[in-house]
Amino acid sequence: MKGILSEWSIFEKVWVTVFTGITVYLYFAFQDTLLGLVSSIAGMLCVVLVAKGKVSNYIFGIVQTVTYGYIAYGYGLYGESMLNWLFYFPMQFLGIWLWMKHFKKKEESEQGENVYVKRLTIRGWAIVTGSFLVGAFVYAEVLTLLAAQQVRVDSMAVVLSVIAQILMVQRYAEQWVIWILVNLLTITLWVITMVQTGGNDWNMVIMWTAFLVNSVYGYMNWLKLSKVQETVRN
Repeated sequence: MKGILSEWSIFEKVWVTVFTGITVYLYFAFQDTLLGLVSSIAGMLCVVLVAKGKVSNYIFGIVQTVTYGYIAYGYGLYGESMLNWLFYFPMQFLGIWLWMKHFKKKEESEQGENVYVKRLTIRGWAIVTGSFLVGAFVYAEVLTLLAAQQVRVDSMAVVLSVIAQILMVQRYAEQWVIWILVNLLTITLWVITMVQTGGNDWNMVIMWTAFLVNSVYGYMNWLKLSKVQETVRN
């Protein structure tokens, strides 16, 4: 354990400690569900390990996608539920396989990361933008037919999430820009849902707020790793 934590920065240790503490407090203070607690903690461990470039993030991702999908389904957020069960869950296994194919040797690691970072080109950004516009429109129509809640916000969040996850398993640093947008939309989605339904799963709001903070940090960290790689190559 000491060896593992030695690879963690002060920010990472504080981030995990603070948000885990808040999550546990909300569990008792608002009589939150145990499933919500498990999902939140697993999700936070998953994303901080992604920011660190650790393949082990996918183990916690498996737990988080299963539990979060169930919670979202209970609140009628069918877009979120389908995203986690039908896409995120199988993508965890694909991610493990793809990251292991490009596993970084320990002596080449800058701060304990396991993978090499890639950057998105202008053409790549054009494909991402076009995919989002078409995907969000089509998925909004699907959710409308299913009588889902918060259709527009849900559809945008889901399509951006799919794009971000694909960029993630492909090891692109720009995944974090998309994740920031996803986090902002999903925080809005859950706040509206909690207020309208009177639900008590406020851990979901805290979890996504933690994800937002981590996404900013993850983008900065992956840009740093990318620059180090370029320096080594040159």
